[in-house]
Amino acid sequence: MSLMRKVLLAGSTSPWLREQATRRAFVRRSVSKFMPGERIEDAIAAAAALKPQRITTILTRLGEGLTKLDEADEVTEHYLDVLERVQRAGLDAQISVKPTQLGVDLDAEACQRNLDRILAKAEQVHNTPVWIDMESSPYVDPTLKLFRASREKYRGVGIALQAYLYRTARDLEDLILLGPSVRIVKGAYLEPPAIAYPDKADVDENFYKLCTRLLADDAQKNGALLHIATHDVALADRLGRFVDDRRVPPSAYEFAMLYGIGVNQQRRLATSGRRLRVLISYGEYWFPWYMRRLAERPANVTFVLKNMFGG
Repeated sequence: MSLMRKVLLAGSTSPWLREQATRRAFVRRSVSKFMPGERIEDAIAAAAALKPQRITTILTRLGEGLTKLDEADEVTEHYLDVLERVQRAGLDAQISVKPTQLGVDLDAEACQRNLDRILAKAEQVHNTPVWIDMESSPYVDPTLKLFRASREKYRGVGIALQAYLYRTARDLEDLILLGPSVRIVKGAYLEPPAIAYPDKADVDENFYKLCTRLLADDAQKNGALLHIATHDVALADRLGRFVDDRRVPPSAYEFAMLYGIGVNQQRRLATSGRRLRVLISYGEYWFPWYMRRLAERPANVTFVLKNMFGG
């Protein structure tokens, strides 16, 4: 892991840095590259604008690590409203939630109830998957537990797994019999080398192996769905060749990217007929997420930091 990436990921947890950055107009302007706005209306409008390009979407409200259960209740109500808005707008837009948004730190049973409410609503009004996002490594086991419990009751639930963790191959193997919907991501938190691959090449190779495992015959017979969540063009092309060579049906996988990142690649995938789903983030609590996005492209960060602290 590069020094710049380590600094950015460490900075994402700094209250002082968050206070400084969120007061700077330049930072707020640069954030707009990665998110269309702080309101759900902004996210819905962005999703509608992508629809003519044959790009579908996932909506997620930023924020994590809530400290009160009534805050988790508010987040739950928010997502119930989002599902209604998506249906009224006629969009193919799913949602993605973080366990800490729903109260997993405070009351695991309450978190499960909140998630169940969202899943029941999604099944009722939209019949579309709800994705459970994966946070830092201490949350892997609680998140897997949430997914398993939800999967017993609802088919339309998916989970994100992180390719930089050594344990992920084993976790995925344990899920294969469920025919899971899995979004494979590289991972965006600062993790020690004792539990996560420190080298990009190793993360990339594990990402490829995890994706191809979900496309294997036994996983497909069980009904697995793969989301290939990467902006790495070479890696995406390698997986594209794999699905073409194996004649994997388009219904078995989708590419997934973030709003505003790799726009040319998004257009290329969409125009080539690949299924593509873009994750649109919104909300006021954007600073940690923004720093993790910068950490994904450290070479572009010098200009941002210079303007942040240049007066």
